[in-house]
Amino acid sequence: QVQLVESGGGLVETGGSLRLSCAASGSTFSINTSGWYRQAPGKQREFVASMNSERRINYVDSVKGRFTISRDNAKNTVYLQMNSLKPEDTAVYYCAAATWAVPGSQLGQPQKYNYWGQGTQVTVSS
Repeated sequence: QVQLVESGGGLVETGGSLRLSCAASGSTFSINTSGWYRQAPGKQREFVASMNSERRINYVDSVKGRFTISRDNAKNTVYLQMNSLKPEDTAVYYCAAATWAVPGSQLGQPQKYNYWGQGTQVTVSS
């Protein structure tokens, strides 16, 4: 079993930055792919970014150049650095982990991830 705990959300003005953290505990050795999703009110959960064990990284087009996913294996923590934030980035952000190598074509499918955190709210004011 893997437990994921997100932190770092909050309220920020347009153009500001936040760094989200996702701390993993339990059977962390089994994690292959780590990802971030977000869900805005009334919308479906949306893929944001992912990194697999080979450090292959993918981003949704809307955050490319603004968000950066990284991982500190020593701390069992995945980060999402978010810069140049926009009001449309407002959502609950969820950390996800998969114990297998999620193919690139399936990264946008939340059912491919085994474990999820509880989410952290990010609000960007205009």
